[in-house]
Amino acid sequence: MSNPVIIDATPGQSYADITREFEAPVAAVFRAHADQELYRNWVGPRGYQTDITEWDFRTGGGYRFQQRGEDGTFGFRGVFHTVRENELIIQTFEYEGAPDEVSIDVLRFEDLPGGRSRIVDHSVFGSVEALEMMMQQGMEVGVREGYERLDELLVADR
Repeated sequence: MSNPVIIDATPGQSYADITREFEAPVAAVFRAHADQELYRNWVGPRGYQTDITEWDFRTGGGYRFQQRGEDGTFGFRGVFHTVRENELIIQTFEYEGAPDEVSIDVLRFEDLPGGRSRIVDHSVFGSVEALEMMMQQGMEVGVREGYERLDELLVADR
């Protein structure tokens, strides 16, 4: 049983709050975001292969990756504005299929009792339309399935 992803996207607003709990400690969940080999193995929906072409995980660094599936290849890129180990990642996120539409994501990593953890992600888009477009293009599926894949990776890593 996987923990649910809660996406709170209020109609008419240009932000979404995404919350997800994990049956693993913060350090393991954070490392899966920081290590490019781990990241490429869980990010995005099932059925896609992720190739990372740029990865500089540090404050001021950047990233770029492509996901390939039966329906095509999709590119994403961004900048890591702030990285605080096991605590916080502030980054931009741009889907290359919608150039000039950049979100800023504030991911907070929280300890929970029993060696569990939670990610709280506040994603702010440039417009209501940009958020609606991302939701229509499968943002919820990508986040949900990606975190399910992360669960599987964390279990295998124990």
